[in-house]
Amino acid sequence: MSDKTTQAHTFFDASFNCAQAVFAAFAEDYDIDTETALKVAGGFGAGMRCGELCGAVTGGAMVIGAAKGQSNENDSGARQNCINSTKAFADAFKEKYGCLLCRELLGVDLNAPEGMAKFADENMRETKCKGYIASAVKLLEESGY
Repeated sequence: MSDKTTQAHTFFDASFNCAQAVFAAFAEDYDIDTETALKVAGGFGAGMRCGELCGAVTGGAMVIGAAKGQSNENDSGARQNCINSTKAFADAFKEKYGCLLCRELLGVDLNAPEGMAKFADENMRETKCKGYIASAVKLLEESGY
């Protein structure tokens, strides 16, 4: 397991969400302090709390944005580079798992009491989410982040 994966899992084990775990593991590499990274990514876990795009993927997109995002209105090259890199990352994750949606990856609706119960009963934080986090980190590392 890489150092970044270990860091991400440490954040996740400390009760941060999947997006926070991925983004915070890389944030300081891009001059973003950990506290800010954790706050910014706070609303993105569990598919933005509605089962949509997996938080590990959104955390990865935040890393890509921190590294390659457009910060100058005239820098269309950076914009396009960020778009292409984010799409490649998401496509690679989808190729591995067949989808990008939290509710599909987990097979439960975290907005429903029975979904939350199954998530807890089957320890999906450990058995599923940690794997998605590790995969997102690995894809980022393989792309040079």
